[in-house]
Amino acid sequence: MTRTCTTEDASTTRRVVIASVAGNMMEWYDFFLYTTAAALVLGTVFFPSGGHPLLGTIAALAGHAVGFAARPVGGLIFGHIGDRRGRKAALMGTLSLMGAATFCMGLLPSYSTAGLLSPVLLVLLRLLQGAAAGGEWGGGVLIITENVPAERRGFLASFSSCGMGLGFVLSALALWLAQQVSGDGFLAWGWRLPFLASAVIFVVGLYIRRNLGETDSFEAESTKDEKAARSPLREVLRRHPRQILFAMALRFADSGASYIFMSFSLVYGAYVGISSTVLLWAGITGMLVDSAMMVVFGRLSDKVGRRPVYLGGAIGMLLWAAPFFLLMDTGRPAAVWVAFVVGHIAIAAMIGVQPSYFSELFSTSTRYSGMALGHELSSAIAGGLSPVVATALLAATGHFLPVALLTMGMALVTLVALVFFAHVPESAGIATVQEDDRSRKEDVSAPVA
Repeated sequence: MTRTCTTEDASTTRRVVIASVAGNMMEWYDFFLYTTAAALVLGTVFFPSGGHPLLGTIAALAGHAVGFAARPVGGLIFGHIGDRRGRKAALMGTLSLMGAATFCMGLLPSYSTAGLLSPVLLVLLRLLQGAAAGGEWGGGVLIITENVPAERRGFLASFSSCGMGLGFVLSALALWLAQQVSGDGFLAWGWRLPFLASAVIFVVGLYIRRNLGETDSFEAESTKDEKAARSPLREVLRRHPRQILFAMALRFADSGASYIFMSFSLVYGAYVGISSTVLLWAGITGMLVDSAMMVVFGRLSDKVGRRPVYLGGAIGMLLWAAPFFLLMDTGRPAAVWVAFVVGHIAIAAMIGVQPSYFSELFSTSTRYSGMALGHELSSAIAGGLSPVVATALLAATGHFLPVALLTMGMALVTLVALVFFAHVPESAGIATVQEDDRSRKEDVSAPVA
């Protein structure tokens, strides 16, 4: 059923889109701050190198992976809250947990001051960050997808992904500004400033989310007395197991490549002699292009379908993995910028479509939990491990080829899913599962549209 758009509807749509973008940007600033800092400075501050220039960085990136390991747990916890008590309640919880963990990172003593206690505390705080991030993505998406018309869902939901991209840009800019501290100031105390600044971001984010209403779909569902609402995890595993596996497979290409491009590339760039300033600005530019193209691809998915757009992004990632590193090997700033920009366009074709594609796989009463499972389990494997494995491969071989093959392998996982998971049909422009339920009883054994 198509909803007639009124002035009130348009105002509500603008409000939820702005709230989603702003909230996601602030939350993912905190999460990406560690990812970027791990490649630049945290290995030196918190982890002894043992004489090898990459060992400290590998240890810091292992902390990055630990944060990803906590994301599925956080997704389940906040997914349960979001499906039982509402999307807003879950998002308030993720914001508070992320803000506290990031601020405390900026207060930690270095390894030279506190010894092993220092990296232990850092990893514990990273676990809390990961748990918060695991619950954030689904909620940030749902406040849009459950409030907008089906025919514009791909376009409008893509703005939630823009918030993630802008969060990375903000974190990279903050670290670049901190690097302008003269002498050894950045290593001694300057790196702490972006982490401590998260206190201001938390206050702004809290204000935005406190004034956010609940989604239309959840409010309609909360008036019913369904068992699914009492145990969302059990119900989503019973009713939508294939959709969870499908979402996991789709995440491999973009999640793995994203963190190779955003994090490992800083390690590789330093390894081949590219300045951190060039690398940071190339990453910032790539992510700005990424954020803009997410909206373009989201809109395109409303026209031609989710699957074709996602397929194009996965193919682009497969083809660009080796050229990315070949361009970086030249050491020329212009070539480095091209590597990042083109790579992020391929990523944008996938991430821009994900919010609408994933939300259309699950019914309202289990949607938060289902999206969290599919999105975060794959993030823990592909996104969490890829920078660590890539850095270890570089340390062992001294060459980018194994890393390029790793990236191509993750893209192939996504391509296979898109080609062979024919039981998950195209969903662009049609009602979500729960919206269909309003006019007919769902056949839980049938493929989900």
